[in-house]
Amino acid sequence: MTEDVQINEGGTLRHLLTLENLSGDLVTEILDRAQNFLSVGDRRTKKLPLLRGRSVFNLFFENSTRTRTTFEIAAKRLSADVVNLNIATSSQSKGESLLDMIDNLVAMQADMFVVRHADSDAAYRIAKHVPKGIHIINAGAGSHSHPTQGLLDAFTIRHFKKDFSGLKIVIIGDILHSRVARSQIHVLKALGVNEIRVAGPKVLVPEVLTEMGVTVYNDVDAAIEGVDVVTTLRLQNERMKASLIPSAQDFYKDYGLTKERLALAHPQAIVMHPGPINRGVEIASDVADGPQSVILRQVTFGIAVRMAVMSLLQD
Repeated sequence: MTEDVQINEGGTLRHLLTLENLSGDLVTEILDRAQNFLSVGDRRTKKLPLLRGRSVFNLFFENSTRTRTTFEIAAKRLSADVVNLNIATSSQSKGESLLDMIDNLVAMQADMFVVRHADSDAAYRIAKHVPKGIHIINAGAGSHSHPTQGLLDAFTIRHFKKDFSGLKIVIIGDILHSRVARSQIHVLKALGVNEIRVAGPKVLVPEVLTEMGVTVYNDVDAAIEGVDVVTTLRLQNERMKASLIPSAQDFYKDYGLTKERLALAHPQAIVMHPGPINRGVEIASDVADGPQSVILRQVTFGIAVRMAVMSLLQD
């Protein structure tokens, strides 16, 4: 099982592959570390020596702006040597297997791999394969998990709401293909959030999510009513084998987060989005740029959270 690979015998973190079954105490330790790292970004010299002499390899088999860049910034702020592998021009394009490529990079004395891959189990397979002392961070696995995004979402919520008790949280959009939604649900459950709602078209909101302890809505207005946090997600057309909705315009009309819909939430509700945002599809511009939006703060917090995870794996 994944947790057997990612947790050491003493209960410490060896890899970060998933937030599923991660304890609330361990999640809180990561968030507390991130809080301590947050001020590094305000310094004139944004450096700490915690990973000095260590090599971090970023292996992104899928496109990314925020995640890849913030991982690179996080590693450099911890003084690591960072290698960004261009997958398109790597030996993978010549037919080399994933694990053979990893073996070669290990031979180059890599200490940590940050992996984004379309296959849900890629980071897990690498974690099982590498020698002890080398650490794997899942930076997004298929439609399954995105643990550091879940952690930075939790950090953002804690920053603005102070604690998790009594919060009502809704996630709206393409839940079916969203690794972000699954990771956010896992981390919020670990932190004691009891009321998590998901909303979207029936074809994009699997009923099986009720087994994760969330409430499924197809009426988005009812889902938003009185919530403290709204997370909206884009349509992941690249993962859809066929068009599952009539059009982007229809989706926006029925499920887009507009000012009128946001007014149904608690007056102090915050709006989150993992990015990239599609204005006029899942969110209106005046909401994305409005006073309740914390979308850009999420990006900034992501650097501190990823610093926390990297430092924890090196303890």
